[in-house]
Amino acid sequence: ADGYYEYTMYECVYSTSDYSDMVFLESYSFNKVVDVQFNSTVGKFVGYTEEGVKYAENFNKDQAILQDAKASVDTYCRHNVQLDDSSVLDKA
Repeated sequence: ADGYYEYTMYECVYSTSDYSDMVFLESYSFNKVVDVQFNSTVGKFVGYTEEGVKYAENFNKDQAILQDAKASVDTYCRHNVQLDDSSVLDKA
């Protein structure tokens, strides 16, 4: 079965209840290899493969893409984690 496998993964990583250490990760992978990743702690895209380095350079040049990724720690992570945590923790 020949084919290709490409996917994007968004992760919100934290260990404190006030989310002060929240990190947003946006990873682009091809055939199970991470090509490029945005890390909100680093504040930019980083390429891990030859192709990923090219993607990172282009993403980092585009201020709209970069600003959207930087904002995601609040707009995506904190927003959704608060909803998820409240639905679980309120039941405990």
